[in-house]
Amino acid sequence: MASRADPAFPGESARTGHRNVLVVDDSAVARLIVQRIINETDDLRVVAHAVSADDALDKLRTISPDLVILDIEMPGVSGIDALPDIIRKSGNAPILIVSSHCREGAEASVRAMAMGASDIVLKPDRAEANNRFAALLTDTMRRLLEADTRRNNAVDGPREIARVTSNRAVSTRLPVECVAIGASTGGIHALSTFFSALPHSFSAPILITQHLPPDFMIYFARQLAAISGRRATLAEEGMALSEHDIIVAPGEAHLALQQHGGEVRVALDRTSLPNGLCPSVDVMLSSVAETYGAHALGIVLTGMGRDGAIGAERLRKAGGEILAQDSESAVIWGMPGAVARAGVAAFIAPPAELAAHVARHGSMAA
Repeated sequence: MASRADPAFPGESARTGHRNVLVVDDSAVARLIVQRIINETDDLRVVAHAVSADDALDKLRTISPDLVILDIEMPGVSGIDALPDIIRKSGNAPILIVSSHCREGAEASVRAMAMGASDIVLKPDRAEANNRFAALLTDTMRRLLEADTRRNNAVDGPREIARVTSNRAVSTRLPVECVAIGASTGGIHALSTFFSALPHSFSAPILITQHLPPDFMIYFARQLAAISGRRATLAEEGMALSEHDIIVAPGEAHLALQQHGGEVRVALDRTSLPNGLCPSVDVMLSSVAETYGAHALGIVLTGMGRDGAIGAERLRKAGGEILAQDSESAVIWGMPGAVARAGVAAFIAPPAELAAHVARHGSMAA
C-alpha cells in the first residue's frame, strides 16, 4: 500500500501551492499507481488514501481535498451509494471517477455522473496503456481543478457577458420542431437536471451529442430514458425522428440529418475533423440548422473547449434559437462560454431554467 501523505486542513492548498487529492479505491495497486502519477507533478499531491467509501467519509471529517478520485466498484458501501455524501462532505469538490471498461463499470459511471460526478477516466486494460492513462489522468485533474478555481473566484465577467448577450439576442418565438443539445465534461448531470425539469408535454424530438467513451453511449441512453420518461436510443443510419424521442449520437459518428421526401431521418457522418472530436456538437447543430432553420432550438451545456460554437452560429443565422448554460452551474464553462462570448445565445441560465424556456415553446406550439 502506498504511504499516506499528512492530512490537509482547509486553506492548506493556498499555503503550500499544492492542490490536495483524496484517492478512494479498495485496490492497493490502483492507489499506488495514482500516487506515483501524482508524485510526478509539481502542483498536485495525495493528501490521503481511503480503502472504502466509509473510510473516505471518515477522512473527510478532518481533511479538505480540492479533488476526489473515486473508484465506484468497491465492496461494502459502493462509491455510487456514498457519492452524495462525498460531494457534500468534500465541500462540492470535483469528483473524478476512475472506472473499468466492463459493462458494470460503464453503467455505474454514467449513473455517478448523472448524480454529480464531474468526469471519468478509464483504467488501462493493458500494461502498455499505463503511460497514456497517466497523461490523461493528470490532464483531467488539472482542468477540473482549474475550472473549479475559476468558478469559485468568479468575478462579474461571465455574468456580464450573459446579461449583455441575453439582452441583445432575439428569441425566434416560433414553434420548435427539433431540439439539439451538446455537452461534454459535467454534461450528464446537467442533462439529468434539464430533463427532470422538462414537461413530458413538450413533444419535439431531441438530439444529443455528449462526449463520452463509445462503449458508454448505450448506458448513457438508458440513463436518459430513465430520467426523462422518453424513449432514448442511439442514432442509427436512416432512423426517422419521432415526437417525444431522444436520439443520442453514437461514439463513432457525428449525428446529422437528411430530408427524405417529407420526412427527416438520421444520417451518420464519419468525417474526421481537425479537432479530432467524434461525435461533434458543431456537426449536429449545423445539420439541424440546414434541416429545420427557424424551427430549431440548440442548447450548449457544460464542457471544455469550443465544440458547438461554430454550429451555434450557423443555427442562429438560419433563424433558430440558441441557449447556453450559465457559468455558475457549469462544471467547465468552455463550450457554453464560447457561445455566450460570440453573442448568439438568446438565453443563458442553469439547466432547469433552460428546460422551462424550452417548455414555453411547446406550449406556444400547442
